[in-house]
Amino acid sequence: MLERVHLVIVREVARQGSLTAAAATLFLTQSALSHTVKKIEQQLGTPIWDREGRSLRLTQAGQYLLALAERLLPQFEQAEARMKQYANGERGTLRIGMECAPCYQWLLKVVSPYLARWPDVDVDVKQRFQFSGISALLGYDVDVLVTPDPLHHAGLRFDPVFDYEQVLVVAEAHPLAKARYVKPEQLVDETLITYPVETDRLDIYNQFLRPAGVAPRRHKTIETTDIMMQMVASNRGVAALPKWLAEEYADRMTLASVKLGKEGIAKQIFLGTRETDGAIDYLASFVEFARKSNWHAPRMRR
Repeated sequence: MLERVHLVIVREVARQGSLTAAAATLFLTQSALSHTVKKIEQQLGTPIWDREGRSLRLTQAGQYLLALAERLLPQFEQAEARMKQYANGERGTLRIGMECAPCYQWLLKVVSPYLARWPDVDVDVKQRFQFSGISALLGYDVDVLVTPDPLHHAGLRFDPVFDYEQVLVVAEAHPLAKARYVKPEQLVDETLITYPVETDRLDIYNQFLRPAGVAPRRHKTIETTDIMMQMVASNRGVAALPKWLAEEYADRMTLASVKLGKEGIAKQIFLGTRETDGAIDYLASFVEFARKSNWHAPRMRR
């Protein structure tokens, strides 16, 4: 009979690459783990690993068990953590994943009143620029995903929470600062500053530059919005950001925002959640708080 401990062992051996290393992380002796591995294969009636010297390579059956382990074990671990919270009188922790780097400032404005409303709920934010949001949701690494580009998947739902316009941010002294809108070819001699995200996930490339067959003279990446805006204000490059965020920085820096193309680039922010979590009251409440915050993000004017 397949047991949870079997999946734990399969996952750990795959992670560590050898029985010796896996035994150390599982707090077992190598001989005890070797005995357990043999017992698992006997119980299941099929080899799980092929031995190659001191290392192990998963068989087809082993690969299936590894995929099962990576799908099921995070759910067990999340359930145990939640039960522990309930036992301690806590409601839980809302783990938020960010696929929208500039949305962090917006999120702070949502989290503050949310925490006041739910004093027994903690919030943890995972902000990774190479973040695989869908995998994180399906793998129970996060409970909510903030994203401008939802990838619909069975078992997940995406709720739109606000509209916004993507604009070009330039220094007030920049020649484009007074333009009604910018054309793609006007950026061929510019240094484009973006977050360290693959260009395939950047709207200014996908919806503006590439359709026109244009590329900037130079592409520079910066992780923090503050530094990015200081670089732009110093006329060392241009950047594309949500209009609401550009306007916030323009209040304290010498910046201007310009429409990207005559029609502009309209976007939406979505919150992704698991359909099975629909009955969790504090999670549903967070989505509602996010929807009510849309006054921070002015709608795009045509």
